[in-house]
Amino acid sequence: MSRHGIWTITDGKAGMDVQALGVAHALGLPVETKHVHPKGIFKLAAPWLPPDPRERIGVQGTPLGPPWPACAIATGRQSIPYLRAVRRHAGRGTVTVVLQDPKTGAGTADLIWVPEHDRLRGPDVISTLTAPSSFTPSRLVELRAKIPGVIAALPRPRIAVMLGGDNAVYKFTATDRERLAGILKSLTESGASLMISPSRRSGPNLIEAVDIATRHAHRLLWRGESPNPYADFLAHADALLVTGDSVNMVSEACATGRPVHVFHPSGGSPKFDRFHRNLENYGACRQVHDQALNLETWTYEPLFASIAIADEIRSRWPHLYPTPH
Repeated sequence: MSRHGIWTITDGKAGMDVQALGVAHALGLPVETKHVHPKGIFKLAAPWLPPDPRERIGVQGTPLGPPWPACAIATGRQSIPYLRAVRRHAGRGTVTVVLQDPKTGAGTADLIWVPEHDRLRGPDVISTLTAPSSFTPSRLVELRAKIPGVIAALPRPRIAVMLGGDNAVYKFTATDRERLAGILKSLTESGASLMISPSRRSGPNLIEAVDIATRHAHRLLWRGESPNPYADFLAHADALLVTGDSVNMVSEACATGRPVHVFHPSGGSPKFDRFHRNLENYGACRQVHDQALNLETWTYEPLFASIAIADEIRSRWPHLYPTPH
């Protein structure tokens, strides 16, 4: 029986869904999203234990049972036991793909993608400079074809400001917040308009500092009270300022082909350092070092990891994906 469509398997975190759905949509097949929520020891020991047998993976009528898809894409350690179980039950007719190092070896799936700054390598491992996302050339063309009135009313240059927040390796200290606020204030004093999009991790102190520094300027500050304008901010920016704590946000900015200024809060890690250094060497990003941000203009070939990964899948299994994206 021929298999159709794609499953994405994640724990439901937004960052995980963004990557998996980005690749799935680039493949151009119907997508079903499968969110998994292991409990107890099966959650704590992921990705090494199998799924809880009570979930009956592979049984007709269960969320992860037949009919099987042409491809299953998983990301995040909670998803790995489920992908391995799908691979075992579905057999060779379903191509399995893992995004990010599964920590269980290169044989976990038919294909593994890791970012270039990750060390995992192997014959079935591919890498790209940026992470996959939903921002493809066709989507950006569509977004840029119609500019919302509130953005069109802003004087140029328009700077998209993408705010992250504290995570396992970065912390926004009071000094960091003050430094970022000073940079944004200096941009507005130079005549730039700002389109500011906080994320789920942006703490109230960070948002307040940004608000106070820019409230008398030409700006749009999204506060969650309306549909998120993030995509329009990104598409219609003349340049971008992104906090360096998020690989996804920096990657999405690098799909625009517009200058990407990266603000580094306190902390970091060798992996993040490699990520940022690789993009600086490529020519997409420049680090913000001081308050007087020089809004230079530079160009580079936009980076579309989702399409690169989808093309690799299609080239390895052409019989499954006859329709180009």
